[in-house]
Amino acid sequence: MYQQLTEWDNLLWAYRKASKGKRGHPNVAAFEFWLEDNLLQLQSELRHFTYQPGPYVSFTIHEPKQRLISAAPFRDRVVHHALCNLIEPIFERSFIADSYANRVGKGTHHALARCQQFARRFRYVLACDVRQFFPSIDHAVLQHILARKLQDKDVLWLAEQILSSGEGVLSEAYEMVYFPGDDLFAINRPRGLPIGNLTSQFWANCYLNPFDHFVKRELGCTGYVRYVDDLLFFADDKADLWQWREAVIERLARFRLTIHPHAQPQPVSEGVPFLGFTVFPERRRLKRRKGVYFQRRLERLIAAYARGEMTLDQLTASVRGWTNHVRYGNTVGLRKAILTRRLIPPVVQR
Repeated sequence: MYQQLTEWDNLLWAYRKASKGKRGHPNVAAFEFWLEDNLLQLQSELRHFTYQPGPYVSFTIHEPKQRLISAAPFRDRVVHHALCNLIEPIFERSFIADSYANRVGKGTHHALARCQQFARRFRYVLACDVRQFFPSIDHAVLQHILARKLQDKDVLWLAEQILSSGEGVLSEAYEMVYFPGDDLFAINRPRGLPIGNLTSQFWANCYLNPFDHFVKRELGCTGYVRYVDDLLFFADDKADLWQWREAVIERLARFRLTIHPHAQPQPVSEGVPFLGFTVFPERRRLKRRKGVYFQRRLERLIAAYARGEMTLDQLTASVRGWTNHVRYGNTVGLRKAILTRRLIPPVVQR
């Protein structure tokens, strides 16, 4: 497999996927200017096991929750795609149907539709989310999960190189949790996946895949939906959900993860908070904070356009991106209220 990973066709394919929609960025353009030389250099480093990932560039976003995004150098992103090109199909076959994040043919809108389908079928829901998910992912646990599917030691070496490069990137976002059997040195365990890596998004699914099968096979929960670290459990009996909650806490501890303590069963008629919406059996409402966040963002975009810092096409594309997302809820009135009460001022002539 490692030989396939380092083949020219796979590296070229990885470059094309990594550069899609980003060819105007300076670092991508610089890599493309000497494309053949850069790919040959990567190929040589990978085949001689001298490849070392470069440093991350980190920045904070607010959407609306604050998140630290860590971007790897572009040449490393090419390697991430080259690795995922080969190992993703192997793991994809083992993923359950109701895991929706970062998978072809899935995504947020399919997850929302499945959530609403279960809300019409069951009376109660238990909505959980994992505390500090990406900062908490334990490298030793993840390496064990990867090794169960990947037999090529060279592929595992590359995965370890990428994993090690992200160690400590999210250390400030992690609050230490001790689990049964831990000693004082547990705080030094390597952990954390940089948010922003393709491998991080994919490995997050790999990390919780054994847990997904536990929910389906051992708990027998037929109404289960997962999107990254957001977990939904549906049932007609609230007592079942309370029992499952305790079992979930116990099983997630094996992965050195915890859930937020406020999670408790509630009737689906009160709405299921999920992926920025509140999902009811017959309708979906956008969460208020999501609407407020976009209104503030729209004001900034209009001001930037008025100053001549962005084009009308760029402003329109940004608005369309938001409307294409929220149209999957009952948001006609909200869209009219936000988009028809603002005038686009003339551009300042320089």
